[in-house]
Amino acid sequence: MGKIDVVGFGPGDAAHMTGKAREAIEKADVVIGYTTYIRILRQSFPDACYMDTPMTKEIERCRMAVDMAVDGKRVALVSSGDAGVYGMAGILLQIVEKEAPDLPVEVIPGVTAANTGAAVLGAPLMNDYAVISLSDRMTPISAIMRRVECAAMGDFVLALYNPKSKKRTGYLEQAARIIGQYRSGDTPVGVVRHGGRPEEAAYLTTLAALPDAFVDMFSIVIVGNSQTYVKGGRMITPRGYESKEAF
Repeated sequence: MGKIDVVGFGPGDAAHMTGKAREAIEKADVVIGYTTYIRILRQSFPDACYMDTPMTKEIERCRMAVDMAVDGKRVALVSSGDAGVYGMAGILLQIVEKEAPDLPVEVIPGVTAANTGAAVLGAPLMNDYAVISLSDRMTPISAIMRRVECAAMGDFVLALYNPKSKKRTGYLEQAARIIGQYRSGDTPVGVVRHGGRPEEAAYLTTLAALPDAFVDMFSIVIVGNSQTYVKGGRMITPRGYESKEAF
């Protein structure tokens, strides 16, 4: 019997990939992933053996990985960012639990979009924060907006994944309205596109202006809490050290 490494490879740039993720991909007999992710990995691992499927074929990818590992192959099942944050780890473990409970599986963490985006913006996640996806492909939009409201009510910084697509054009505006019930319109917001990749771009805006901001599926949106401020072009959420010592 082989093994499956569920690999989070970060934003895609080799500089942001962990050593363990790189090792798992290099040692794999086959690398399985979403077509776009495989295209990214080919740039750093041109000699690897790849298999890919399009979006929405996550279960098929997992079953391909399980079948090959049961046949003795070492498989790297890849996700961008972290495999356990909106990635492949959960569904793979569920399938293994039912279909091949003795199959060895290792989940290898990666740098997720919230961390990459936060580093680009400054230090917006220094205090408690919530990560919420605005995609309703897996979760009803009513549940998503309820989570947004609870996080806003608790004064969490919010890292919003999948904020907008060609079909989902109004969810970010809806979320901004809900958050605006609990914090001011001038609350800092940062938007990072293609974080950690060569085409990376970022800008700062405010909660009031967020509905009109340019945001797409390649973006992550970080909404500050009531203490977040911008200084020198950097978005900062205080941790509380300043209350302990004079700056």
